[in-house]
Amino acid sequence: MSNLDPEPGEIVCASTECHSPELLDFREVPLGGPRAMTVRRSLPQRERSLIGAWCFLDHYGPDDVADSGGMKVAGHPHTGLQTVSWLFRGEIEHHDTTGAHAMVRPREINLMTAGSGIAHSEFSTPGTTVLHGVQLWVALPNEHRFTAPAFEHYEPPLLDVEGAQVLVFLGSLFGQTSPVRTFTPLLGAELTLRAGQRLAVDLDPTFEHGVMVDTGAVTVAGMDAKVGQLVFLPAGPSRVELVASADGPVRILLLGGPPFGEQIVMWWNFIGRSHEEVAGYRQDWQREREDRSDPASGRFGPFPAQWRETIPAPILPNARLRPRG
Repeated sequence: MSNLDPEPGEIVCASTECHSPELLDFREVPLGGPRAMTVRRSLPQRERSLIGAWCFLDHYGPDDVADSGGMKVAGHPHTGLQTVSWLFRGEIEHHDTTGAHAMVRPREINLMTAGSGIAHSEFSTPGTTVLHGVQLWVALPNEHRFTAPAFEHYEPPLLDVEGAQVLVFLGSLFGQTSPVRTFTPLLGAELTLRAGQRLAVDLDPTFEHGVMVDTGAVTVAGMDAKVGQLVFLPAGPSRVELVASADGPVRILLLGGPPFGEQIVMWWNFIGRSHEEVAGYRQDWQREREDRSDPASGRFGPFPAQWRETIPAPILPNARLRPRG
C-alpha cells in the first residue's frame, strides 16, 4: 500500500528505550480522494517508531466497498523495506515490477521485498463487497537494504491452541514456523480467542512485541486495549497473558522482533539513510514514470502492461531531510 499523504513529513526512526508496556493509539488517515478509504495508522508515531523492524502499520475496515470505493492504489514505488499484506476479509489484486501478479486473500500472506527498488499496484477486486485487513512495512537493515526485489506468497496452516485459532505468517510461535524469508528475525501471527478466554503466549525475550487489536477488546499484560490500539511490550519478558473480553471473540495481531538498532529516514514510500538518498529515489521514480522508453535500465523495473497510471511523488519538504530528536 502507498502512503498517499499529499505532504508526507520526514520520519526519522530509531528504537526507543522502554522498560514497561505502552498503550499506543492510532490516527485516522484517508488514502486520498473524497471517497477515500480511511485507515487507522498505529505505526509510526511520535511515541514509538518501530517494534523490532516493523515500521508501518495501517489497519482498515471492515469497510463497505459501496461506500468507501475500496482500495484503488495505482503503481507506486518502494525502497529499503518489505511490505506485508494480510487480509481478514475481501480480495486485492497485486501487480509489481518483478512480474509478480497475485491475489491477496484472507489467511494468506503476500510479502514483497522492495530492496533496491520496486513498484506495485493494489486494487480490490470487483467481487469484493467488504474490505478488512492490515498493511505493514518492515525496514531492511543496512547490510540488506539494496537486495534484489522479490515477492513471496504463503498460506499458513490453522493451529488450535487451547481453543484459540492461530496463524503464524512470519517467524515462529507455538511450534509453527513460517518459511517466508525476512532479513531480521521477526514474528507475525494472527490469534483469535473465544469470549472470555485466557491464553498464555511464550515470547522470545530478546524481542520487542506489539499486540494490535482487530476485533473485540483484550487485556494484554494487565493493559486494556480495544480495536485499532497497539500494546507495546519491551524486550525481556518470556511470556504474556492475553485475556479476551467476555463480550465476544477477540482477534489480534502479534508482531515482534529484536530492537532494530539503526536509524532510518522514511519519507513517502521510501526508506533511506539520508536526504540525498531519499531525494535520489524520488528523482528516479519521477523520471521513470515519465519516460518508459528503456524500462530495463531503471531502478524500479519495467511497469506491468496493465498499468494505465502511476502515482507521482509528492514535493519534498522545503527543509533538508535530516535526523532529529
